[in-house]
Amino acid sequence: MLILHTIGVYGFSEEEFFAKVIEAQIDTFVDIRRRRGVRGHEYSFANCNYLQNKLQALNIKYVYCLDLAPTDKIRYQQYEIDKKTGTTKRKREELSSEFVESYTKEILKPFDIDKFMSNLAEAKNIVLFCVERNPRACHRSIVADYILKKYPKILVNHIQ
Repeated sequence: MLILHTIGVYGFSEEEFFAKVIEAQIDTFVDIRRRRGVRGHEYSFANCNYLQNKLQALNIKYVYCLDLAPTDKIRYQQYEIDKKTGTTKRKREELSSEFVESYTKEILKPFDIDKFMSNLAEAKNIVLFCVERNPRACHRSIVADYILKKYPKILVNHIQ
């Protein structure tokens, strides 16, 4: 049975992050960030080259899927709402309904989810990766919910 995990980087040390990935027996790591870098030394392990090299050493397949990353326009829409509510990106608990609606309409609806899943057919434990710690504050939870609706036999696990 396929298990679809999600994970963010905020709140984890490098050791904790990779321990969670190993514990979940991830075999396919799907990076769905627009920018594959994270500011701050404490999260340098999530920067693209380092991350890919570490995953390769762990024998975990790395897949980059830019088509699932929110556009700058959609991201800035959320930033404006965060500004109004006085919420920082790293402290956000959930995405706004405006973000969810725009992301679903502009990214998920035209996305070929069947092709995506077909390309991952050999995987048993996939993880969708972005940066926010809380899955409900990140688009990866929207993607996971969308996949679950289309493929209800898949199990979803949000690693925190």
